[in-house]
Amino acid sequence: MATFELYRRSTIGMCLTETLDEMVSNGTLSPEIAIQVLVQFDKSMTEALENQVKSKVSIKGHLHTYRFCDNVWTFILTDAVFKNEDSQENVGRVKIVACDSKLLTQ
Repeated sequence: MATFELYRRSTIGMCLTETLDEMVSNGTLSPEIAIQVLVQFDKSMTEALENQVKSKVSIKGHLHTYRFCDNVWTFILTDAVFKNEDSQENVGRVKIVACDSKLLTQ
């Protein structure tokens, strides 16, 4: 299963990376094991989002910037509103990165 490394830039991914770096620096963990942990994190995040998340969200906002590079869309929205069945959340600025999941099977 191929995966994107997108989720490493999420809050939990960055915390994991920082912790692994610290453990490698302290000699608690080898660099090879740290890389294996990150690869497993990528696989687990992809699988969890594909199989366990069932809710849908609509997003409206002002498109500030968009980019398409290497089959990856990046959108920056300002004054965005996220709505699901239960609630609504206003966000001043949000960055959305979207990749074609069909690329994972190549």
